[in-house]
Amino acid sequence: MSSITFGTTAHTLSGCYTALITPFRDDQIDEPALSALVQRQIAGGVSGLVPCGTTGEAPTLSALEWDRVVSLVIEAADSRVPVLAGTGSNDTATAIERTRRAAMLGADGALVVTPYYSRPTQEGLYRHFAAITEAVDLPIVLYNVPGRTGVNLLPETTVRLAKIPGVVGIKEASGSLDQASQIVREANSDFVVLSGDDSLTLPMIGVGATGVISVVSNIVPEAVVSLTSTCLTGNFKSARAIHLALFDLCRAMFVETNPVPVKAAAALLGYCTPEVRLPLAPLSEAAQLRVEGALAAWQAMATTSIAA
Repeated sequence: MSSITFGTTAHTLSGCYTALITPFRDDQIDEPALSALVQRQIAGGVSGLVPCGTTGEAPTLSALEWDRVVSLVIEAADSRVPVLAGTGSNDTATAIERTRRAAMLGADGALVVTPYYSRPTQEGLYRHFAAITEAVDLPIVLYNVPGRTGVNLLPETTVRLAKIPGVVGIKEASGSLDQASQIVREANSDFVVLSGDDSLTLPMIGVGATGVISVVSNIVPEAVVSLTSTCLTGNFKSARAIHLALFDLCRAMFVETNPVPVKAAAALLGYCTPEVRLPLAPLSEAAQLRVEGALAAWQAMATTSIAA
């Protein structure tokens, strides 16, 4: 299994990595809220942190804001868990520059999304990631999310990329267990597949994934940690109970465009404001009620044995 080294410790890419929200207040980064979120995640047992991804609203951050978020998360984590900075762009040169900057700031690796909007061919995708890896000495985790980018990194291309030293894994959010299975079957044994969909974490681990880069762990880190660790020990009967208990909450976090629902849930818990940046908009009334109901139902269950 692939690992990344932070400090003097080799850390396997497994378990729950949280795709962090970026808290805002009055259109500015809410630094105290972000620092507190990091502390809460580490206390909840997560394996790692992923700032400035889709959930972190990276496309709306200025270069200075991106720097600040990554720096603050690294500082708050204080080498207790690895930090994978989201460095992707639809421009290869920009992605290289961000990845270099992540390395300079002290990130332990980079999560690099497929180029959005441009819709490159599979050969273009291969060359994009190869160029980043060649330019920067930092472990790279590919990120395939065709529902957001308009392009699907096919398993054949992922397997080809897995042969490049430095490309250590993929966040696979195609929603296809067949696609994940093919990658697990055909890539080298050290290459890691991480689920990119909270509601598919259990079946993804069932076919060979080693964990999840999670949205819902922003609000219930202990539960997602419990799910992944239970799956990874092979106790799928117990894991299924956790999965089913979490399922409605996971689905509610995508009732509208991520990260709007999870920020609304975080606000209900008092972690931050629900503020998002345009072109994202606040939840509709119906979606707000859906999030409130799912969170209340989870909290009621969590007072029993499921979350404990």
